[in-house]
Amino acid sequence: MFIKEFYASGRPVVSFEVFPPKSPNAVRVITDTVAGLQKLNPAFISVTYGAGGSTREGTIQIASVIKNRFRIEALAHLTCVGHTVAEINVILDRLQAEGIENILALRGDPPADARDFDYSACDFRYAVDLVRHIRTRAGVCIGAAAYPEGHISSPRLSTDLAYLKEKVDAGVDFLITQLFFDNRVFYNFLENARRIGITCPIAAGILPVLNAGQIKRIVSLCGASIPAKLWLMVDRYADSPEDLQKAGVEYASAQIEDLIANGVEGVHLYTLNKVEPAAEILRNAGLVGEETCLR
Repeated sequence: MFIKEFYASGRPVVSFEVFPPKSPNAVRVITDTVAGLQKLNPAFISVTYGAGGSTREGTIQIASVIKNRFRIEALAHLTCVGHTVAEINVILDRLQAEGIENILALRGDPPADARDFDYSACDFRYAVDLVRHIRTRAGVCIGAAAYPEGHISSPRLSTDLAYLKEKVDAGVDFLITQLFFDNRVFYNFLENARRIGITCPIAAGILPVLNAGQIKRIVSLCGASIPAKLWLMVDRYADSPEDLQKAGVEYASAQIEDLIANGVEGVHLYTLNKVEPAAEILRNAGLVGEETCLR
């Protein structure tokens, strides 16, 4: 089933993200996680793809487990930087063979050990190039990333929105946003996106703050702004990991409640492969057992 069909229901779509664990038993470990998430009845689960394709096999295997064992729609992340056209075609063929119909098309980062990486020498320089390539194939639903505060490498938000419109026009069926911690940022982004003619569904990406080190990494990696009240929360519970996790769950729950009340088309929860916080967040937000667009 194409993920875009969930968004056509008119009800908020609830979905999750997981990542391939760095473990020799990655598939077994993540299978336990997916089994727990299945009980929350998500519409779909996405699987990340490491820099330079470092988790390619894990992504394909886990997406297949989600789709074929658990009967949940899987959204396979696919990054194009550092891949040739031939390599991308092999991956697309593998995904198709596993019955994976939904792909999140991303530019991605070069391998961690790559020095002086030359993007201009790549077959795919930008995510839009990957979108155009995938769109030449039948039987695929394409998602893409959106950045409410602009991509960290973009000079200004208006420029980033123009690039986003180009991606959508190239054949994107739905968008999932980068994480944000202030819903006003999302609402402003949504208004601007609709104003320039982006009409596809846009799901809000929500990440619960579960530890102090995590939020510092977020700021350095993606440039998301941190509201003062969130910094105060982190400082207050810096020496109490259990209390910080509880407060982080409550913060994410409040974000989602507000988003649902304001008619968001979907909520994509970055689970960090942790079932219990995800379950608690959905319970708090009234999304367990409710009339949401699940499976």
